[in-house]
Amino acid sequence: MFDKARHHRRSIRLKSYDYAHMGAYFVTMVTQGRVCLFGGVRDGQMQWSEYGGTVHHQWHELPKHYAHLALDAFVVMPNHVHGIIVLTGGDPAVATAAVGAGLKPAPTVPRIGRHGLSEIVRAFKTFSARRINAHRNAPGVPVWQRNYYEHIIRDEESLNRIRQYITENPLQWSNDAENPERIEATA
Repeated sequence: MFDKARHHRRSIRLKSYDYAHMGAYFVTMVTQGRVCLFGGVRDGQMQWSEYGGTVHHQWHELPKHYAHLALDAFVVMPNHVHGIIVLTGGDPAVATAAVGAGLKPAPTVPRIGRHGLSEIVRAFKTFSARRINAHRNAPGVPVWQRNYYEHIIRDEESLNRIRQYITENPLQWSNDAENPERIEATA
């Protein structure tokens, strides 16, 4: 029986914020059950499996489907991905201007159209899951957790800090909360 109190999913999105506004967004998506499907980290370098390569390819295909989108830093990890999506308004030259100095909180900039961040993330997950499941002959099996983490990037300092975090993420895998083999320090 459906129990509204028990089955209700609380939104983690910023209330009254329009995620279709021009701006930069940091996103993290995690595999279903945190399964290390995309490869492994060896000597601080991510080594993709076939599925990790598929995810990488599908991420870089997104601008072909959404003219108002530019991609920034991105990393495929064993069981999650981190990336920066920039909604530009359709002009690729705007991507450079929209990221970094002068980047304003999205509520103060014009709305760019009907495809917001959630639609783009949904499409990425769908495209990549279909191809992965076709390779492993497992149609309809969930690849991704239902939700995703997002953070609105509001200034150049934040952008640079997030870029560094993404770039260095494989070096931090042994301490990553998503690493199922991480050894917890005991006090």
